[in-house]
Amino acid sequence: MNNNALPKEFWHFISARLFFVLGMRMITTIVIYQVFHLANTYMVGLVGLAEFVPAVLAALYSGHYIDRHNKKNILVWAYAFYFLCGITLAIISLTQLGLNVQSKVSIILTVVFCTGIIRSFAGPSANSMIPAIVPKINLPKAISYNSSTWLISSITGHAFGGLLIAGIGISNDYIVTAVSILIAILFALKLKPKPPSLANTKEDVFTSIKQGFSYVYNNKNLLGVISLDLFAVLFGGAVAFIPEVAEKILRTGPIGYGFLNAAMDLGSLVSILILLWFPMKKKQGLKMMLSVAGFGICIVAFGFAKVYWLSFLALAIAGFFDGISVVIRGTITQLQTPDELRGRVASINLIFINSSNELGQFESGVTSKYMGTIPAIIFGGVMSIGVVVFSWFKFPSLRKMKY
Repeated sequence: MNNNALPKEFWHFISARLFFVLGMRMITTIVIYQVFHLANTYMVGLVGLAEFVPAVLAALYSGHYIDRHNKKNILVWAYAFYFLCGITLAIISLTQLGLNVQSKVSIILTVVFCTGIIRSFAGPSANSMIPAIVPKINLPKAISYNSSTWLISSITGHAFGGLLIAGIGISNDYIVTAVSILIAILFALKLKPKPPSLANTKEDVFTSIKQGFSYVYNNKNLLGVISLDLFAVLFGGAVAFIPEVAEKILRTGPIGYGFLNAAMDLGSLVSILILLWFPMKKKQGLKMMLSVAGFGICIVAFGFAKVYWLSFLALAIAGFFDGISVVIRGTITQLQTPDELRGRVASINLIFINSSNELGQFESGVTSKYMGTIPAIIFGGVMSIGVVVFSWFKFPSLRKMKY
């Protein structure tokens, strides 16, 4: 593999992504752990909802804005605001402030709400920059590097988040996340300006948003690949269950929780690194569907597991299958999106991703409350398999797709 084919600017971009996602994932891990111990699993579900709602609403506008403004500036400012969120969480977690549980949870939910808005600009602006940095021929390679960097940061962030809770406490842990995001800002400042291709157009916001949704809806492969990911992870996401499973079923502490939280990302990293060196040559659409089905089966296995290593293994293999899906989805999205629509399509993709992750977290909290934790996990895995069966017949062109 010739790494020299990827320009130096791409590695500045990757470095910024690495430290930002590291800090972001650490914050997610700490917040879930903190809210679970301040309240319960149901409140952990509300954390997902608090991020999902603003992320979706803001993403409707962010794509329009990104396509008409300098993407580098958007990225830098988004990282800066996320840095402020990390500092805020560190301050309110200080025991010296004497805040009661209700006040702490309310402030945490408010900060999470703000991070949802920030992510609606940070994610699409970053992803839409990649085709402007690397040649089209190297796009699949760049997407694999971007995905593997995301996962390395996610694994490290989840694990460090849990480890540092035990080692230095929650407030200091948040400080570490802020430092990581500050480093990301420094790398992002090294990027070249990315002027918009639609700066002088007079199209109104609603027409612009409609155009983005219309393009995705009419492109059945794009709609199918995004929808499959949305509903599979919506039902099969296990993040909200992990604190309760770790503490009440597996009887492990914050360190065990941190590694269990990182298991899926570890599995995804393995599959993405394999695909980086041995890229898929054919039947990518079929392989994505089979991977999502494998993901659902592993979530069911996680529900039945009663010992730590089996739970970890089930989540890791689920992540392995999810990693394959991530690479295929990312490549199809980039290859089938014209330059003038990249911001809007990336934002729509973010809406689907946030819907699957954060709304799925809320769905997990609700089903756990009414069904119980283990039945809710098994139900989610079975539903993910059902989504694949539905997509198999609904999107036959996706099943046959290759690139």
